[in-house]
Amino acid sequence: MTVPVLSVRDLKVEFATRRATLRAIDGVSFDIAKGEVLGVVGESGAGKSVTGLAVIGLIDPPGRISGGEIHLSGMRIDHLPPEELRRVRGKRIGMIFQDPLTSLNPLYRIGDQIVETIRTHTNLSESAARKRAIDLLAEVGIPAPDKRVDGYPHEFSGGMRQRVVIALAICAEPELIIADEPTTALDVSVQAQIITLIKRLGRDHGTAVMLVTHDMGVIAETCDRVAVMYSGRIAEIGPVQDVVRNPLHPYAKGLMGAIPTLAGEDKRLVQIPGSMPRLSAIPPGCPFNPRCAFAFDRCRIERPEPTRQGAQAVACHLYDHAAKESAA
Repeated sequence: MTVPVLSVRDLKVEFATRRATLRAIDGVSFDIAKGEVLGVVGESGAGKSVTGLAVIGLIDPPGRISGGEIHLSGMRIDHLPPEELRRVRGKRIGMIFQDPLTSLNPLYRIGDQIVETIRTHTNLSESAARKRAIDLLAEVGIPAPDKRVDGYPHEFSGGMRQRVVIALAICAEPELIIADEPTTALDVSVQAQIITLIKRLGRDHGTAVMLVTHDMGVIAETCDRVAVMYSGRIAEIGPVQDVVRNPLHPYAKGLMGAIPTLAGEDKRLVQIPGSMPRLSAIPPGCPFNPRCAFAFDRCRIERPEPTRQGAQAVACHLYDHAAKESAA
């Protein structure tokens, strides 16, 4: 078997406060293969972005990785010194943030920022790096790239700035790209273009992509597999078509039921009662149990572990035969 580009095993992330130590990520495991797009979806506070930041080593104190392992193409990276991790982060892992303005320096020309990144991680000369920067801008769909390369960030629209950020992320030909809500601040037509661009990266460059979003439409259109997160854990993971058409976990069913369809004008959308628990008030057992219509006694006591159901894996006692018998 080929080694996955990204392998996360039993990842735990904690934030120390004056009152208590809060666990934001609690035992998350997943793999991403070469050329694969894994979508990570869930409500705000589910732990999607923190998982992505942990992978690239950008968890700020008082947060820290307190357990588990992160492997990039077989090499463990979660315990690397900051200087080594910085080299990995720029060259082997690219990052696309939600707001492109936070990734671009407003005082520098677009081309200078791309050239600097290319030269930091490759041996190209100044002129060769500039040519590559222009080629990258053309690849991500910037019109007249030889002229726009000398523009400043404020001279670009939101969608064009996001394209520049994608060019920055791929300029060192990384093995993995982590895209954190890359389409949230964009209008629908531009969203579709950015989605197409991200899909093409995986296909043409063999880049593995971890796409963090709360938009199920983006997930269905872009991803090969999807991980549904809830309260710092993965509730369900599997091929995107299976999870969208036949969700197993009650939380995943609620998320899919909340997606409007053109065919169902007469149906009310499903609403999940309650809200995501605060980190300081995560209930024992399954963290979803206070909001779940199917919860029984075991759900309130024992944490469910992921179990295989065909191509999907679901962390729910309803799929444990022993649990069904005890509930009967």
